[in-house]
Amino acid sequence: MEFRSGYATRQQQIVELFIETFSASEGADEGRLIGDFVRNLMETTPDEELFVWSAYENDALLGCIFLSRLTYDHDDRTVFILSPVAVKTDRQKTGIGQHLILHGLDHLRKAGVDFVVTYGDPNYYSKTGFHQISEEFAQAPLKLSFPDGWLGQSLTNHDERSLIGASRCVPALNNQELW
Repeated sequence: MEFRSGYATRQQQIVELFIETFSASEGADEGRLIGDFVRNLMETTPDEELFVWSAYENDALLGCIFLSRLTYDHDDRTVFILSPVAVKTDRQKTGIGQHLILHGLDHLRKAGVDFVVTYGDPNYYSKTGFHQISEEFAQAPLKLSFPDGWLGQSLTNHDERSLIGASRCVPALNNQELW
């Protein structure tokens, strides 16, 4: 398995992966919603606010993750959010997603990012170091429909202070349907 950063020349392939994956697990409407979200992330988010990592095997796309900046009004720490994540349906439960996430977290750590959050299944994301956090600890940019899925982890291994102030996400993620 090979990890590739960025998305230049691979945008449509990545969008199709997310549409297919989310359609298979959540239905066609969710597949379209997430596909549009991914397309919007790539088209509108400045490079310094977005990291994209994909897993390939023999030039076949197996999975992809997006990490975008999350800003807290009264906190100078650098925070990113992991969202969304997709692994090709016939390759799920083989560790590809976890390897991609760990690879992305390592990259963020080396880039000086202090904290990362995600919003999803606690059982899945806990395998890569995420733990449940409250909105008192780190306010979400929009109302959470599933508060138990609000997860985070320090990448500095010594700073578990609450994030201070209201949060803002990149414009593509600023959509209540995604929360």
